[in-house]
Amino acid sequence: MSDTPLTSRRGFLRTAAVLVPAGALAGCERGSQPSSGTAQQGGQPESASAPQAQAAYKPRFFDAREWAFLHAAVDRLIPADSEGPGALEAGVPEFIDRQMDTPYAHGALWYMQGPFQQGVPELGYQLKLVPRDIYRLGIAAVNAYCTKAYGKPFDALDASTRDAVLGALEAGKVELDGVPASAFFGQLLQNTREGYFCDPIHGGNKNLAAWKMIGFPGARADFMDFVNQNGKAYPYGPVSISGERA
Repeated sequence: MSDTPLTSRRGFLRTAAVLVPAGALAGCERGSQPSSGTAQQGGQPESASAPQAQAAYKPRFFDAREWAFLHAAVDRLIPADSEGPGALEAGVPEFIDRQMDTPYAHGALWYMQGPFQQGVPELGYQLKLVPRDIYRLGIAAVNAYCTKAYGKPFDALDASTRDAVLGALEAGKVELDGVPASAFFGQLLQNTREGYFCDPIHGGNKNLAAWKMIGFPGARADFMDFVNQNGKAYPYGPVSISGERA
């Protein structure tokens, strides 16, 4: 996968922060908070790579199999290394699960009337699927593909095979039932980016680790004195909306 963390993690992180909407970095919407509505309860995946801090969070949307897939996938999209934490340490699965309980995930903010006809890329998103549907159908389809091709679901594959599967999804080289492979990969990658760089109030970017790594000041009231000081590191740590400081 060209220009993705599977080939160059550092190059990916340099561009990913630019691609994430500003609202996901330091903004806050009511819908991003977990609601008290009924949702499917899932278990924790059996993954030695998942940080112990994640064990306390119980997914509201994803079931146990989906939760295991999500951990295995985001771990390969942004793996931990000497330069910073990975998606698991940053709490990306929790962020994505919380997002599934928002108007965004239900497509409430989108025009969702037919006809649904796939056109040229310039027309934008044309599918009838909302994010919740993309995840539910996509994860099941990828696990079915992996079981048929490798004899195991995605989360049971070794790292290099998971990378190969993700690369095939990105390139649209896998036929999935119910959802285009590239659309599913795009949804997963975008939400992983958002969860990695969001304000911790949304569930991701635990301990402000991603912001510390890139030198982002966070929700500080004023940092204009440093805007034009190109090449100079910001001298103060980031601050979250809740007041958490690095």
